Amino acid sequence: MKAIGVIRKSRRDRVSREEFEELLRSAGYEVVAILEQNREEHPKYNIGKGKLEELKELVRELEPDKVVFANKLSPSQAYNLWKELHIEVIDRWQLVLEIFEKRAHSKEAKLQVELASLQYEVPLVKEAIRRIKLGDRAGFKGMGEYQTRQYLKHIRYRMGRIRRELERVKADREVKRKRREEIGFILVALAGYTNAGKSTLLNALAGEEIEARNQMFTTLDTTTRRFKLGGKRVLVTDTVGFIDGLPPFIVEAFHSTLEEIVKADIILLVLDASEPWGEIRRKFMASLGVLRELKTLDRPMVVALNKMDLTGREDVRDKAERVREIAEERGINLRRVVSISAKLGELEELYGALEDAVLTLPKYGAFEIRVGEPEKVPGVMALINAIGEVLNVEYGEETRIEAYIQTGMIKELTRLGVGIRRLNQPHKGEGLKDGQ
Repeated sequence: MKAIGVIRKSRRDRVSREEFEELLRSAGYEVVAILEQNREEHPKYNIGKGKLEELKELVRELEPDKVVFANKLSPSQAYNLWKELHIEVIDRWQLVLEIFEKRAHSKEAKLQVELASLQYEVPLVKEAIRRIKLGDRAGFKGMGEYQTRQYLKHIRYRMGRIRRELERVKADREVKRKRREEIGFILVALAGYTNAGKSTLLNALAGEEIEARNQMFTTLDTTTRRFKLGGKRVLVTDTVGFIDGLPPFIVEAFHSTLEEIVKADIILLVLDASEPWGEIRRKFMASLGVLRELKTLDRPMVVALNKMDLTGREDVRDKAERVREIAEERGINLRRVVSISAKLGELEELYGALEDAVLTLPKYGAFEIRVGEPEKVPGVMALINAIGEVLNVEYGEETRIEAYIQTGMIKELTRLGVGIRRLNQPHKGEGLKDGQ
């Protein structure tokens, strides 16, 4: 499949050519030409009339299968361009959906992609109906007015069915999530821009071999795995990658997947440290935009600057400082910025940052545990290490242990026949400055 790419840049539309070309390749297209223009949006064609003539000539000369715009096209612009070029014209978000369709494996992911595609199609079908009334063309995909209206009804019916199915998936996941919380698991959500290395990091943390390729949107299916963080019970979930300007219809369609971020105790945001600072900043801001839309910017966040093996340590330190400055300016609940290489398994800083972040969670409190029977001490200590952190131990006829413990796990300790009282001690997170 051959494609001509079109990029229009302006103050409002800041498009990365490299990212756009990578999207095209990820969708399986051979990029035969890229046409660029600097100007504000033309209401009829998106690009100017002179550039449109140039595009026509390229289409005649190169005979591509599609023309793909890096900018969002309105339904009327898409129709006007098709009428002028006599070839299928799609925009960046239709291209993303094509990639999603190729990468979706689970039933849930396939339903989410179908829902997003149908949501995108609705305004196109409405535009076709409007054009029919104007006598401008046949209906959507060659259908007449009646068939086009029936197709619109079918889309809406199918969208309703998919939403109900996704609600059932969401309910099942909620049951599993509550069960995990009941047995003391801490939930960490991997988030970040597509191709930052989230799946590679999940593999490194959990000792898995989940598919992780140097491509955009490798992961669409939600994957949750357990990993060891000291003795604590921790689950990490990989989620769909972000992209600049992620439109609301994709956020809505993938809400059941992105909800793993909403419900997480800690957000682990991954950035590619090997990229120039301008790209890191753009992708960091895009990621914060999605997290803001999900209303999760108040959640404790650890930022991992991945791929540090591809750049110098001084460079990574400089970028980490800039990330901290942005987080401070925007009031982000940033606990730490760390340097890692998921590919090489260099994760020491990350483990330390996550352990510190875990103990600042509101679900933890300081308690004194008294164990009267010496033979019970090893079992009590093992349980405390799984659900918290031992601060101090005094052995004697009655062993006295001071520890941070998940308040929801107190009942599990009391079943061991120990005495427990809450200590009048500040929460471990109090007074801790962002980024420390």
